[in-house]
Amino acid sequence: MTPAELSRTVLRSVRGAVEEKELSVPVPERIVVRPPRRAGCGDYASNVALQLAKDAGRPAREIAEILRQRLVGSAGIARVEIAGPGFLNFTLGDGARSALVRDVLAAGARYGEREPGERPVDGPLPGDARGVIVAEALGRMTRAAGTGRPEESPPTPPGAAAELAGIVARLGADEARWALLRPAARDAVRLPARPVQREENPRFRVQYAYARTRALLRNARDLAFASEPGEVAPAGPRSGSATQSLATLLATYPATVEAAARHRAPDRMVRHLEATADAFVRWCEVCPPLPVGEQKPLAVHRARLALAEATGTVLANGLRLLGVSAPEYL
Repeated sequence: MTPAELSRTVLRSVRGAVEEKELSVPVPERIVVRPPRRAGCGDYASNVALQLAKDAGRPAREIAEILRQRLVGSAGIARVEIAGPGFLNFTLGDGARSALVRDVLAAGARYGEREPGERPVDGPLPGDARGVIVAEALGRMTRAAGTGRPEESPPTPPGAAAELAGIVARLGADEARWALLRPAARDAVRLPARPVQREENPRFRVQYAYARTRALLRNARDLAFASEPGEVAPAGPRSGSATQSLATLLATYPATVEAAARHRAPDRMVRHLEATADAFVRWCEVCPPLPVGEQKPLAVHRARLALAEATGTVLANGLRLLGVSAPEYL
């Protein structure tokens, strides 16, 4: 179950409570679910009960209990709990992660994309090198998010084109784009003196993580086995936490595309890819996707390989939106 599917499930519970007179509130257009801020509080959380409390004239925890009873037993949801002043915490069912991986692999390059909108959307004017790169990235993200049809890009001012050419000549196209897109709009750009192919470089870490997913698939072919979505069977708290962190980042990728386009903030995509790459490397340390030594490939290895392949899909899709290459070898 993806966050979007969970959001629709919670919305149906609100609508049902209103129709059956358990609640007297306007039904919201959408309900936001996010990963909980603290570990151990389920897979996702929503503050919908707190949002409805004022209109309902009732305590938020009372509203949360009404919704909890409606949501218990819903397909894909293993447990619903109430926390704090009225947050709903959701723990997904055992098959949720394998279903997510299957969805990512089925969508492939289209994962995270929606049908394009028809309303023209004005993009930022490229006044300098940063503006040129941001405008290009937002054009791709707007189309992917389906939030509108970007107008034809305005011509690049000669000064901006010359500035960008100089940066690319010094850093290379990928490093130049990453350095210009990574800061938030309110932050200044700090260009590195030179590109560094090491772990301290976030752009390198993301490209390295993608290349590693491709290497795992090649190595698996050499061992005569392929990926197959399933349960990765975490052996303990550390592996379970690493798996959930990675799965959450894959599940929230479509929402990141939409948010980056809506807020005109490609830096959101940059941060999401960096978090995904780092989570993937940590996960590989505790959940090796390939058998070790003389061990034969098992179902758990096929499931882990599928999760690695889905991670590569998300990293490649995000890099493409940023205009940064996804090399299979590094």
